[in-house]
Amino acid sequence: MASRAASYPSLEGKVVLVTGGASGIGESIVEAFTLQRAQVVFLDIQDDAAKQLIERLKKTVEVAPVYRHCNLADMEDLDRTMKEIVALHPKIDVLVNNAGNDTRHTVEEVTSQSWDELMAINLKQQFFMAQTVIPSMKKSGRGSIINMSSISWVIPSTGVPVYVTAKAAIVGMTRTLAHTVGKDNIRVNSVLPGAILTERQKRLWLTEEYKAEVLSRQALKRMILPEEVARLVLFLASDDSSAITNQSHVIDGGWV
Repeated sequence: MASRAASYPSLEGKVVLVTGGASGIGESIVEAFTLQRAQVVFLDIQDDAAKQLIERLKKTVEVAPVYRHCNLADMEDLDRTMKEIVALHPKIDVLVNNAGNDTRHTVEEVTSQSWDELMAINLKQQFFMAQTVIPSMKKSGRGSIINMSSISWVIPSTGVPVYVTAKAAIVGMTRTLAHTVGKDNIRVNSVLPGAILTERQKRLWLTEEYKAEVLSRQALKRMILPEEVARLVLFLASDDSSAITNQSHVIDGGWV
């Protein structure tokens, strides 16, 4: 993270749970919270990437993040893993629902099974992650839940119809959760990234033609970086945003 990034004293020592934290935007979120001296636990299925991230961070921080392998689309695995985490960390202060799968697919290719699989990783697990941490947040009388949506449903994008459907639903879920748990001083917000320059994007989809299209649509004529998304997430987790809930925060260089 660049040295000019903000520091949030209210995050020091807080227990932060991040899903999909081994790579991409999630990796930047894990790093950002770790550098704020939070106690970070992150879930993923990418064991090698998670190990590399922890080894890298160990060189610069006193308390490295903790990794737990978990297939979030498998409800039994999610339930078992979360019970273990809650037993070790009864007080969870922040949940970042980051994990997702934006694999391209056409309308014609979608089957009942693939629909369920994509909804499981892009929507269902976010709800049940929130359901699991809300009791501990209620006991603390505070908490911040940050759900990662996308501008894909606003544009709207094509070629990922189930993903787009899930990302739109996340905004509705965020709003109903915010009004449900607001009385307990728990805040719930969503973040809607645009085209973010992750390694996955560069490897799979960022052709010169696609990059030109992105920049032609954005107000800012540069690609947006994962660490910039992480800085927004930090703010929404910190006490500096204590009056902000029920909102959808777009970070897309001015595309929407």
